[in-house]
Amino acid sequence: MTKSHRNILVTGGAGYVGAVLVPKLLAAGNHVTVLDLYLYGDDIFDGVRPHSGLREIKGDLRNAETVGQALSGCDTVIHLACISNDPSFELDPGLGKSINYDCFLPLVKGSKSAGVNRFIYASSSSVYGIKEGVEVSEDLALEPLTDYSRFKAMCEADLESERGPGFTTLTLRPATVCGYSPRQRLDVIVNILTNHAVHTKAIKVFGGDQLRPNIHIEDMTDLYVKCMEYSDDLIDGQVFNAGYENQSVMDLADTVKSVVGDVSVEVTPTDDHRSYHVSSEKIGKALGFRAGHTIEMAVQDLVAAFESGKLPNAMDDARYFNIKTMQAANLK
Repeated sequence: MTKSHRNILVTGGAGYVGAVLVPKLLAAGNHVTVLDLYLYGDDIFDGVRPHSGLREIKGDLRNAETVGQALSGCDTVIHLACISNDPSFELDPGLGKSINYDCFLPLVKGSKSAGVNRFIYASSSSVYGIKEGVEVSEDLALEPLTDYSRFKAMCEADLESERGPGFTTLTLRPATVCGYSPRQRLDVIVNILTNHAVHTKAIKVFGGDQLRPNIHIEDMTDLYVKCMEYSDDLIDGQVFNAGYENQSVMDLADTVKSVVGDVSVEVTPTDDHRSYHVSSEKIGKALGFRAGHTIEMAVQDLVAAFESGKLPNAMDDARYFNIKTMQAANLK
């Protein structure tokens, strides 16, 4: 692993993952440009705004001029920006496609033209579809079930088609990210359960036996930082799952209850029996990366954030819920 300071464009850098990642990239000595619509607030980087290495561009990834401005002087791209998860995408499929797919290849080609030499794409473990009873490893066929995951898979193929000498590419397929962020999401499973446990003292579990892979936001962002340091030959053209714990929904609820305390758990039948076990063995062997933060730690961090007042009005404020924020923004 080599230490080299980079000039990094993080698309969607003011989102849930980016809000934790950008300060870490700066702390590691990199210069960072954030391109984001800032739908969830302009205050996300108040703590690092004095940093001379931070450049922020409030703009749309679909605008070629804005993207060109953001790429100027950058040698690395971490592409996080997207309409995240199936329900948000399905609010407006045309909008979702325009952001998650239509502007992807122009971004990649623009990156190459601007002199970028490393492009890291945040795909999703949802590209596999449902693989019952097997360890989901990177060599399995992609069988995306929704437009959200289908476009993720198509972007992976487009990125590979543009890979070449001097343009190193890496695709990561994260499990569901959980834990505390200055741009908090409370609409992913561990965070949902913790929010309800703290504020209503009740958790509702639909089914319970289904396995759900998760990764702590601190591990996910640490991985992106490490990807600035890995040599080209370790990562070029590679695809890696990035997960940690594959727990059942009931196990997740029990973990939350063990941290929060006096919480009732109601189990309700469900028609959604999707269950999958994501293997992160390849990334461990190839890069030496193994997640070290447990789901219990993510719950503890969220509980601490609730108790300290960092997440006021957590059950109702639209900024914690992607769908509510997108509906309010009326983005087109």
